[in-house]
Amino acid sequence: MKYQILLIGVSVAIFSACGVNAQEGDANAGATVFNKCKACHDAETDKNKVGPSLNGVIGRVAGTHAGFAYSKAMVEAGKAGLQWDEASLRDYLHNPKAKVKGTKMAFAGLKDEGEISNLLAYLEQFSKKQ
Repeated sequence: MKYQILLIGVSVAIFSACGVNAQEGDANAGATVFNKCKACHDAETDKNKVGPSLNGVIGRVAGTHAGFAYSKAMVEAGKAGLQWDEASLRDYLHNPKAKVKGTKMAFAGLKDEGEISNLLAYLEQFSKKQ
């Protein structure tokens, strides 16, 4: 009986830990996912490339990074209140053209929710206020 209780306790702990990791994402795995983005974006610095810098993107109003020529659609989305948080980025990363109709971003999107979670965890480390 003691072993059964111990086994149940260990199982609950393992499943709880797995659930937390899946929800939060893995920043190291997100760095690998970011390889799909880095031809156009930089996250480690504030440097714009073909796309705007993603350094500090979480919490930013859409279409507002200094020095980047956004599409009219992205600027209007920001004026309408689109702010990049986990939910809005998740939607955008899944299907950019559906989230912001008229965006210049040519990327088709990420279909794997795990990749999106990992990418968000990666971007989060460059979005914390210093």
